[in-house]
Amino acid sequence: MVEFKLPRNSTVGKGRTFTAPPGATNVKSFRIYRWSPDNNDNPAIDTYEIDLDRIGPMVLDALIHIKNDIDPTLTFRRSCREGICGSCAMNIAGENTLACLKPIRDLQGDVPIYPLPHMPVVKDLVPNLDGAYAQLRSIDPWLKSDTLPPPDGERLQSIEERAELDGMWECILCFCCSTSCPSYWWNGDRYLGPATLLAAYRWIADSRDEHAGERLDALEDPMKLFACRTIMNCTQTCPKGLNPAKAIGRLKELQMERKG
Repeated sequence: MVEFKLPRNSTVGKGRTFTAPPGATNVKSFRIYRWSPDNNDNPAIDTYEIDLDRIGPMVLDALIHIKNDIDPTLTFRRSCREGICGSCAMNIAGENTLACLKPIRDLQGDVPIYPLPHMPVVKDLVPNLDGAYAQLRSIDPWLKSDTLPPPDGERLQSIEERAELDGMWECILCFCCSTSCPSYWWNGDRYLGPATLLAAYRWIADSRDEHAGERLDALEDPMKLFACRTIMNCTQTCPKGLNPAKAIGRLKELQMERKG
């Protein structure tokens, strides 16, 4: 009989429970994924009972309170607290989102919090994004032009040309979209994923960029672009309300137009 074994650290156990302080009346439990590379233990879910009257309104406020006042070993990324840096991206109650933008009042019952799915974990809620950033670098996410800029001004665009970039320049590279995509889960080593493809189209659509053909050549691959199956998880989960699936669809159209 064939014997199957689960991958290392794939079994998640029950961890510690930190009870609410005496007298707390507005209590909510946060069940947080914990794993450290410093030992051989499997991951565990620690439960923190939080007095909501002592913290701010967002999930990030709860995490900061836990780290500052309850358990300093908890590890997560955060920076701006304004939804513009993407640092605090994680899976909250089954949804990839930003902890700083997720109101606690919108969450019913206990709140499970995990790192972004299907990415290597550095520690606790911190995913390893090296692969995602390497893919981003591969599409040259900067303006490429052979024409020198005006010596006394900027490269100008019309209002209509500038409007073509709306819905793309706002991306903060939190990778909530890519890590919600089953195609990326299955083929993340070859499929570039929604975040990188949105960035790729942002420069192809830019009227100031003169290397659209070269950029499309680089995406001419059965997996880099066409592994997308239009599942739409990327658009549904984007915390900035962007539509990566639309950009991917436009890239496919441009590739087809070149062949036609």
